[in-house]
Amino acid sequence: MDPVVPRYGTGSLSDVVPSLLAGLGVPGAVDVLGLAGPARVCVLLVDGLGWELLREHPADAPFLSSLPGPPITAGFPATTATSLASLGTGVPSGEHGLVGYSFEAGGEVLDALRWSRYGVPDHVDLRSALVPEEVQPRETVFERAAAAGVAVRQVLPREHRGSGLSRAVLRGGSFDGVLGFGDLVARVSSALWSAERVLCYAYHADLDALGHVYGPGSEPWRWQLRFVDRVAAGIADGLPPGGALVVTADHGMVAVDDLVDLDSEPAAALREGVRAFGGEARVRHVYTSSPDAVRSRWESVLGDRAWVVSRAEAVAAGWFGPRVDDRVLPRVGDLVVAARGSLGLVRTRAEPTLSGLVGQHGSLTAAEQHIPVLVASGGGS
Repeated sequence: MDPVVPRYGTGSLSDVVPSLLAGLGVPGAVDVLGLAGPARVCVLLVDGLGWELLREHPADAPFLSSLPGPPITAGFPATTATSLASLGTGVPSGEHGLVGYSFEAGGEVLDALRWSRYGVPDHVDLRSALVPEEVQPRETVFERAAAAGVAVRQVLPREHRGSGLSRAVLRGGSFDGVLGFGDLVARVSSALWSAERVLCYAYHADLDALGHVYGPGSEPWRWQLRFVDRVAAGIADGLPPGGALVVTADHGMVAVDDLVDLDSEPAAALREGVRAFGGEARVRHVYTSSPDAVRSRWESVLGDRAWVVSRAEAVAAGWFGPRVDDRVLPRVGDLVVAARGSLGLVRTRAEPTLSGLVGQHGSLTAAEQHIPVLVASGGGS
């Protein structure tokens, strides 16, 4: 089983919005996915909507399953913070720098999703110590679109306003906070009719949450997929002439039952020589001053249950993109460990809640990497 290396520049999440910007007349944008055309477009990102999961449950998502569009790859790691950064900047993680759910930066291990100190029981807000706009300084696709005169609207959960992750990767445009499905559909429709050229970005998180708690493909997950399908159909029903809805995702998901607890006594050999851990259950950044010795121990314990590679090997293989910026390179672990099969590298002390989740994601398997790009078009012109 070979890793599914993301198809950066030809078929990855970081290519979605730049392809649409080409159709909106934004200078320098290139349509590598064949999406350019609509002058008023909404990108709806459904957290956790993996391509394989969608294909396995067509009866629960008849509208989404009817839409054309081959799968693309999420990027690495296939996790929300990294993927939202890739969508929001239009570049892979090696360039935007959010190289995982958690990683070393500025003397801290940053939980990038919550922009807080990783692995401590109390929330420690790091927005002052690790300024989001400095951790991720690249111009976002939303800033590029707004500078070109495109009306940019973001229809997101209210609690995302001003968050560290939003500041880092979604800055630019007008923020519309929503409470649920009803105002999400209504505000997207309003945004798309508000100007002649519109880029609207909308986000839904709950499918991912139910996949984590109950497992991908579980009955609660399937019910949520049915609701998501109706939301997408509702947005499509209200599209203006010449408008389009593009539905995509940040990652797929797998159920894990082969658990290795890195915080337990039986895993003491895996902690030996390790300065810090980053990442999450399906992908670990391992920070160490003795990578060869640590790698030997990890390979001995895990065998073919994971890909265990050095930082240099991960970079050379293109896991983080065709290039990794100098400012980003130290954030990547000295070793990068990507799980195969149903392996979960949990940390019951540092991550007590996350360690108990059934569904996990992040690695380089097809189930985690393959995501949809589905297009619904409005009538007329």
